[in-house]
Amino acid sequence: MTKFDPNAAATGGGIFGLPHSPANARVVLVPVPFEATTSYGGGTSNGPRAILQASRQVDLFDLETGKPYEQGIAMLEESPDVRAWDLGARTAAAHVIAAGGTHGDPALLGAAATVDAHTEKMNAWVRATVELFLERGKIVGTIGGDHSVSFGAIEAHARRWPGLGILHVDAHADLRRAYEGFTWSHASIMDNVVERIPQMARLVQVGIRDLCEEEHERIASSGGRIRTFFDSELAEARFAGETWGQQTLRILETLPQDVYVSFDIDGLDPTLCPHTGTKVPGGLSTEWDENVAARLLYKLIGWCLRSLLSGTSRTRAE
Repeated sequence: MTKFDPNAAATGGGIFGLPHSPANARVVLVPVPFEATTSYGGGTSNGPRAILQASRQVDLFDLETGKPYEQGIAMLEESPDVRAWDLGARTAAAHVIAAGGTHGDPALLGAAATVDAHTEKMNAWVRATVELFLERGKIVGTIGGDHSVSFGAIEAHARRWPGLGILHVDAHADLRRAYEGFTWSHASIMDNVVERIPQMARLVQVGIRDLCEEEHERIASSGGRIRTFFDSELAEARFAGETWGQQTLRILETLPQDVYVSFDIDGLDPTLCPHTGTKVPGGLSTEWDENVAARLLYKLIGWCLRSLLSGTSRTRAE
């Protein structure tokens, strides 16, 4: 067997070109190719495959976190069941999305119920898969798919670490109630987390720049359980002289020790990821497209490992 060379071009089929299996990796990534309720641009179900392909162009040495690859990183094979649930849900959802919601129509209500039923199967599968690897002592991340795929993973982590905080980077608040008639809409993921996962202590949102009146009122009336750092407010503070470093410290101060990171790619400036489904002007900055996702994923893994080794927190990432 040829010895693995971290400085050579990636030739292996694993994530980042690494030779690790889920059994011997410290970090296990769960691909969830599901996008049933995507209401604008589509294609996010192909996200895991695109990130896997782009990851092989990521250099394994990182100036900030060192050599995360040495701990072992592996990505599971896509589940054919998830693909089948996605196809069934998308077929049913298309009629509801075209109508702009259910509007009390029995046929559309039935279609929305079908979508929710498929999504509940996906949620259960994600939760069970994440719990399985958490029990084996792994750091577990999920790769979507639309943002609705996060629920099962967050629930699994919150059950294991009550008092968990969520660091949510996104352009959208995702606090809508049953958007377009779908209980498990991508636009309702954080509403479901707040309402259905009592072990989750606080939701901290960063980069939000697109939300409805209902969501704004939801944040204001949460009693501090939801803390939102709006993109415009952060930009205004930087213009007034606050550095990004000072802002990150201010954000971190609002989080508990145990943190789950939920990063939606549209939290970034959309010029960097022009193929993301729901683009919003503004946002954070880094590189571009699936290359962005692959590199951010490696950074998240690196910082997660570093925080665990230092004993400062038990950060989890998706």
